[in-house]
This record gives sequence, C-alpha cells and structure tokens, in this order.
Amino acid sequence: MYRKTHADGTGGPGGPGTMQAFVSGRNLQVIVDADDARAGKYFDIIGFDPRGVGSTTPPVMCFPDPVSQRNWELQVSVEGMLGSGADALLRNWQRTEALNSGCSVFDMSSLGTDEQMISFLNTRLVAEDVVTIIERHGEWREKEARKIARGDCHMEMEAVLERTRWRRGEEKLLYWGRSYGTLLGTTFASLYPDRVKRAVLDGVVDMIKYYQGVGTNAITDADAIFERFGQYCHEAGPTGCPFYIDGGADAIKAAYWELEQKILNVSIPVMASANRGPEVVTWTDIKAIQRVAIYQPLLAFPVLADRMSELAKGNAVPMADFKHGSHFGACPSNKCSRAGPWSLACAASQDNMLYAMSGIMCSDAEFMTTLNKRQFQSSWDSLKSDSAALGDYWAQLHLSCVGWKAKAKYPFTGMCPPGLGFFKLTHLGPWGTTTAHPMLFVSNTLDPVTPLHRYAFLYARLPGLRPSTLNISHTTLAAPSVCVAKAIRHYFQTGTLPSEGTLCQADLKPLVGAPNQVVAVSQSLSPSDRRIFEALMAEVRQGPVFP
Repeated sequence: MYRKTHADGTGGPGGPGTMQAFVSGRNLQVIVDADDARAGKYFDIIGFDPRGVGSTTPPVMCFPDPVSQRNWELQVSVEGMLGSGADALLRNWQRTEALNSGCSVFDMSSLGTDEQMISFLNTRLVAEDVVTIIERHGEWREKEARKIARGDCHMEMEAVLERTRWRRGEEKLLYWGRSYGTLLGTTFASLYPDRVKRAVLDGVVDMIKYYQGVGTNAITDADAIFERFGQYCHEAGPTGCPFYIDGGADAIKAAYWELEQKILNVSIPVMASANRGPEVVTWTDIKAIQRVAIYQPLLAFPVLADRMSELAKGNAVPMADFKHGSHFGACPSNKCSRAGPWSLACAASQDNMLYAMSGIMCSDAEFMTTLNKRQFQSSWDSLKSDSAALGDYWAQLHLSCVGWKAKAKYPFTGMCPPGLGFFKLTHLGPWGTTTAHPMLFVSNTLDPVTPLHRYAFLYARLPGLRPSTLNISHTTLAAPSVCVAKAIRHYFQTGTLPSEGTLCQADLKPLVGAPNQVVAVSQSLSPSDRRIFEALMAEVRQGPVFP
C-alpha cells in the first residue's frame, strides 16, 4: 500500500540531501518499507538540498572559481588546525576572518540583485520550505494517481484515489532526520506540531546549545568512544588490529597518545614515489583520521589502527599515500571560463558544503559571530577539557563564524533568552504541546557529538518522544543494528513507539572478528533480516571522504 513520502534530513548543516537520496534512497526504503507491499506500506524517499546548499540556486559562494577554492583548501594542511602549534589560533583566526568577511559580503548581494540571499539561509526558513515540499508532493501524488485511474471506476481504485488525495494545506510530514537533520526536525515540530505524522530523530542536536550557546558541550562522549579503540583493539588481537601491543587496552591507548604527541612535536617528511610527490605527515593529518574514527568506529577504527601501526614502525609512506588521495586538482569548466568569476557556471563546479555550513550555522546562532579571541580561547579550553580527542576539532567548527557579517532576516524565535526557559508562541507552534503524532528518538549509548543525555531536554518539551539506544558512533546508521532498523520500520508502518528505554545491541564491533564478522552475521539472519542488514552495511560503506 502506497503511503506518501518519507523525507530524509541529512547532517551538516550544509549536507546535500539530493545526493543522499541518490546514494542511500534504496537502502532507506529497504529499512522503512514492508517486506510485502500488498500487506504493508511503502514510501517515496525525498531528499532535498536546503537553501544555499548543493544544487539549490543561488548557492553560497565564497570563491570566484573552483581553482581559487582548491588553492585555499590545500593550504589547510600546511597551516595546521587548532592545537597544531603555538600560533595556530592566530593563523586560523585570520584565515577564517578573511574567508567569512568576503563570503558573507559577496553573498549579501548575490548575482547583482538587491536581495541579500545569505540572510535567508537559516533553519527556520528551511523548515518552512519543508512545508512547501510536502504540499507540492501531495499535489503531484494526486495527479499521478488520477492518470493511473483514468477510465477505471472500480471501487478499489476509488479507495486508491481517496488515499492519494492531496490534502491542501494539511499535508503531514514523514521524516527521518540525522544529526543536523534532527535540529531541522525539532525546529519544524516547534513551528508546525500539527504537521508531524512520523518523525525519527537520530543523533539529536541540543537546540538550546545550538541556537543560544547555553549548556554543556556536545563532545562529552567523544573520549569514552575513543577508549573503545584500545578495548576493541585488545579484544581483536594482533590478527584483527594492526596497532595491537601486549599489555591490554590501557597499553594500546598509551601507545597511541605517545605517538600522536611525538608527531605533534616533529612532523615526518616523506620523499616522492612513483605515484605522488613529496609529502609531510603532520599532527593535523592524524587528528583528521582520529575524528572520522570517533564518528564512525566500525568503518574507521581499522584505518586508524593500520596507519598508526605503520607510523609506529617509522614508516610514514602509507600515511603519505593516504594523504595524497585528498590532493585533487580543480579546473574551471568551459562554461565557467566563458561566464567569468563569481558566476553560477563557476559555482556549479564547486563543493560548497563547508561554506554553506557557515552560512546556515552563523545565521542560526548569531552569538557565535560576536566572540572575541579571549572568549573563544575560553570556549576552546572548555572543549579540550571535555575531550582530548575531539576538543580541537570541535573548536575549529566554533571558529567558523569569526568575521561573519550577515544576519538572519527571520531568525528562529521559539525560545526565550538564555536562562528564562520557554514560552508559548501564538503562531509558531508552542513548545510543550504535543505533536500530531509522537516522534521517535534513536541514539547510540555513546555518540561523539550528540550524546544521549541531551534527549532529556527535548523529552520534557515535546511529549511523546521515546528514546531507543545502542552501541557507539554518530547516528545509528554508523553502527548497524537490525533490531533498531526493525523498530524504525515498525514505527513508520504502524506509528507505534517501542517501549520507553528500549535497548538494542549493535550487530558488529569495530575490529573484533575482522575480516569475517560481516559474513558471519549475515549468514545467521533470516532472509528478511538479511536484507535489512545488507542495506545497513551499504550505508556504512558509503562512509566519509577520508582526509
């Protein structure tokens, strides 16, 4: 039975949802659709690029052409991230100020118009766009059903037409938001609580911390996750973990931190090879892999173990080869060359995710644009005290709004000033009211940037939310669990929430049982569960773009 659309909310901010739908749409359908469409429901999957992101026009554009952008980005490795040296803050502050002061000014009068596009990127307006998307889908759905039904007067077809009828002004949202997508979901729920039919929030962002900067840091779980690197490496043994050493998990962790500190003090030069030029392996390179490993342990703990094992032996060649993979060039297209710098033709060949992230985040969280160096240093120190593994990286994200000049034209006002709690809004949807249908929380027991304890904040304000927890990583799709996937399917199929506090186990552990664990788990499952597991593993393998 066809049951409308399932909108997919990606992370970021700045993640392109259309690409997510292309690469993951079928996997998501396997998870949410019934095994037998005649007995259950099946869904369209819609991914969309938020304002300024991906294929949306006009885009957030911070460089005149792709060559300029790539030249700027290749300097990052040379300059080093926060924490890479005594003057790292000064260098990164100046770079960010130079980037943002120009980016926000150029886009404030985009393409010669009077409209300040950059002032209309914030999450509140994207939530309003979602309303338009579900309404337009309802209109399309009815038209398509009428085409199919033309000339067919059977009662069964009449039922189909009724089921697919466009409910003008009343279409409801079916949504699965992950990471930043949960912020979009909760913002939508606060604005339009009566429009929520199904909503899964996976890896929930703390709205107060995001919008106002008030509350505990997001990375309180990060070091606990990295503790598991030593634990799982020890459990996997020398056959499953290249970085294994005798002495247990603590010895492995100590060896890692000692090696990282060594590379911080002395970078490693690597001569050219047949396939690449010379490289210098730096602490920033190591932290980049560590960050991905903490976000996606199943995929990246093995990569981290392999690269660090070789570095411990004095062999930096694999790391240099690995690093070289990110050194791709950029050439302007013929259309870009003809149209000239700052044209839409040049924008089309640029990946603007990082810069769209700044545009959205700095519009949402205006407090981040006003920090001076002393205030930022205090915030950075707090982050480092919460996480040795992610503190510097997370501070680098907080630095993204230095020099940002544009302001949101219509900011999200669903919350009072810090410390004053919440108030009921007359037209935006009151906090504390119940959505049209309860929303479902899913989370990992340890999440590096959206920890489970944050859920208590939303649970008190949007009654009906129901947490469901498992294992480690950022969002549940990074730690496959058929149990969780089936709970999500059951929710989309029936609207029924799992029991409060439901706990599922992950089907795999990072490093442990490699390389045969995936096959062993798959063979142990029923055909129906195996299809779900294979879809989950396909999502894991999409993976990040490693540095």
